[in-house]
Parts: sequence; C-alpha cells; structure tokens
Amino acid sequence: MTDQGPDLTGLPADPTTAPFWRAAREHRLLVQRCRSCGTHQFYPRPFCLSCFEQDPDWVEASGHATVYSKTTVRIPVIPEMTPPYVVAIVTLDEGPRLTTNLVGDEPEIGDRVSVTWRERADLPPLPVFRLAGDGGRGGPPPSQEGAG
Repeated sequence: MTDQGPDLTGLPADPTTAPFWRAAREHRLLVQRCRSCGTHQFYPRPFCLSCFEQDPDWVEASGHATVYSKTTVRIPVIPEMTPPYVVAIVTLDEGPRLTTNLVGDEPEIGDRVSVTWRERADLPPLPVFRLAGDGGRGGPPPSQEGAG
C-alpha cells in the first residue's frame, strides 16, 4: 500500500487528484471532461463515468453553481471547523455536484452561488461557495447551450 499523504509541496501524492490541487493553489476550480463523450465529472477518476473512456481532460469550471442540498453542522467534528458551519452539495453549471461549505450570507436551496477559497496553512486552499454577486436568489442557472 502506498502512502497517499501530502508530498513535499503540500499536495496529495495521488496522481489522479494532483491536477485539481495544483489548480486550487492558483484559485482555479478544475473538473474533468471526457474527451470522447464530453461529460463533465467530479470527483476525479482515471476514467469517464458515462462511457468508461480512459484519461479524461481537465478543464476550468466557471465557478458558478446552484445549491442542491445543505445542512448546518452544530457539533465539533474536526478542529479546523468551529461550529456552526454549513455543509452543502452544489450543482456546478458544468453538471457535476460538489460537496463543499457555504460561507457568508447563508444561501437557500436553489440559490445561485460562486466559488471562493478557504486558505489553509501548508496545504492547497479549498473551494467553498457564497451567494452569487447578484444576491443569487430566485433565478435559474444560465443556459447550458454551447457548454460542453
């Protein structure tokens, strides 16, 4: 069994997720996109979940999403996160769902959110989401025409 702890740069020593963490250091949110069928996916895998083609590409996500589900954590779970905090699943405009935290003014289910970054000492930042710049309330996601 290999050690999947951080390498000397603070990045996970996992070649499948390394591109995601390198981009996170630059505050860029990457997802995978299949070279064959065009499906976007997250979390990273060495193959496409839709057509099973190998070696999907990495593409930059828009950073925009819709809150799909959320819950407020009110008990201490890990030392780095002081309760209360909101854990959510957001649907990225590209299609995949991402488990994350909601920060700032608390969005509701269905609200539009945008990525921001939680800095961490000696580790890449984590993508977290806050209400979109327009307040994020009440509008549908942008059209997916031409996306892919």
